[in-house]
Amino acid sequence: MLKLIPTPIGNIGDISLRAIEALSEADILLCEDTRVTKKLIHILKERYNTSFKENQQFISLHSHNEKEFLEKLEPSFFDANVVYASDAGMPGISDPGQLLVKYAQENNVEYDVFPGANALLTAFVASGFVQTKMLFWGFIPHKGQDRISSLQGALYSGFTTILYESPHRLEKLLLEIKKEDNERKIFLAKELTKKFQNYFYGTAEEILTTLDSNFRGEWVVVLNADATQNSSAVSQVDILELDLPKKVQAKLICKITGENTKSCYQRLLKL
Repeated sequence: MLKLIPTPIGNIGDISLRAIEALSEADILLCEDTRVTKKLIHILKERYNTSFKENQQFISLHSHNEKEFLEKLEPSFFDANVVYASDAGMPGISDPGQLLVKYAQENNVEYDVFPGANALLTAFVASGFVQTKMLFWGFIPHKGQDRISSLQGALYSGFTTILYESPHRLEKLLLEIKKEDNERKIFLAKELTKKFQNYFYGTAEEILTTLDSNFRGEWVVVLNADATQNSSAVSQVDILELDLPKKVQAKLICKITGENTKSCYQRLLKL
């Protein structure tokens, strides 16, 4: 059997009793990083006096080798008690895991996914944005037109939209949001569940002033839904479903979002 186990995103106390039990009983542990999982198990042994099976097998399974690993795998591998654990948070959310689930479905392998710590849902609830239709955007591209198109897609999605961003590019992201829509309210969660957890709310310009170049840490960015699109009876999704040329779709979308027509057209070409 396969079990996908969420691990704490910061505070070790957020791990569930079910997750501890599954980790302790596993024959094989598939790990995004074996060093991180071994450290977690060491902490559980020390802090909670948990007993673990002897001779547990640790196998590295990350985004760079997941596909190749599964191509060589036999379903009988899961006759053992197999657990997958990402470094932090829920497997399959900006971490490996979805291909494992698909493999289990296609090969009649019994599997289970445990609920647990998750940065995007925690930040979404903490944002206080009342538009409860939520869209997870993940990491946007690092640079170029792909980054611009992706950010505009997130800003004008019509939903409260959650992004992940590295500390090295957070200032760049805030400057880009400021340039695109400086009136947009956004929410930033820093170092969720950790010692230096903090929340920031306001426009991109206001948050840049508050942070004063202190961008260290792990960040989740929540974009409030665009007010113009929310007040419209027609959404971007409605327009995209119409059998119309991309240029016409772009013009219509820009009418309800205020987005630049050329940028919108380039974004639609990439969808």
